Amino acid sequence: MSTQLPVLGWREWLALPELNLPPIKVKIDTGARTSALHAFFVDPFRRGKQQWVRFGIHPHPHDSELAIECEAMVKDRRVITDSGGHKQRRYVIETAMIIGPEMFSAELTLTNRDTMKFRMLLGRTAMNGRFIVNPAKSYVQGEPAVADQQDY
Repeated sequence: MSTQLPVLGWREWLALPELNLPPIKVKIDTGARTSALHAFFVDPFRRGKQQWVRFGIHPHPHDSELAIECEAMVKDRRVITDSGGHKQRRYVIETAMIIGPEMFSAELTLTNRDTMKFRMLLGRTAMNGRFIVNPAKSYVQGEPAVADQQDY
């Protein structure tokens, strides 16, 4: 008996409900191990004994006027090598993600993606065992319906 995994196209809609963001367009990147989320600023702080980060996101690629501030507990700091071979030490958070009917928790690194078309890359670690990717398709899963979504 085979279980059919949901199919993703090369780009999809994704919601990050714990960060109170509107659904964003993400690039599905099987070449990237780790997922990356746009953050035009990252400000570490302590909440009790825990390390947290406050960060700002422009959720829409061509709209730098709309800026949303988020907070998340830091899971780690890692040196990440980007597709150009540049190394950068990034904060890592873990948060819930929704693509189509699927909700799961995965790690995200925070980095400035202001010059990129997509505000987020979904890397292979987050997709592993959950999805199949068909690079000939786009937005297969549709825009996620998120309850209590603010009017952006």
